[in-house]
Amino acid sequence: MKPQRFLVFFLCLAGLSSKAQQGSTPEKNKPFKLRSNAEWATVLTPDQYHILRERGTERAFTGKYWDNHEKGIYYCAGCKQELFKSETKYESGCGWPSFFEPADQGAIQKRIDRSYNMVRDEILCSQCGGHLGHVFNDGPKPTGLRYCINSESLIFVKSK
Repeated sequence: MKPQRFLVFFLCLAGLSSKAQQGSTPEKNKPFKLRSNAEWATVLTPDQYHILRERGTERAFTGKYWDNHEKGIYYCAGCKQELFKSETKYESGCGWPSFFEPADQGAIQKRIDRSYNMVRDEILCSQCGGHLGHVFNDGPKPTGLRYCINSESLIFVKSK
């Protein structure tokens, strides 16, 4: 199998398994919009590319949005899909922007991340498949969740 076809096949499988894990319907989870690595490299900064496409992370307390308190909406830096609203952002103390719920449950997909000898729930943009961060069960009410997101995977648009 050619490398490009294998990548497409793998990403499709990842999307299907994420849907099954979430128990959501296919209508709520949009398929990933696939681009080549060369195409992604032309539309993303090197830091955005590293995080969104290579599953990287930024150091704690260094991202541009971890301490942002302005009202507005956070979008995916890869495809501009709405991901989080500022009303759901809170101070978790972890050094990354933290939210207790996404703008819409269909905006994100979850998959198991077994890297670094840990088992975590990785969060992806449901539209482009970009790595956003991870979700943990130690957040505030009403959801009890902490979506720990890399600033480089986000674009913030301030409310007027």
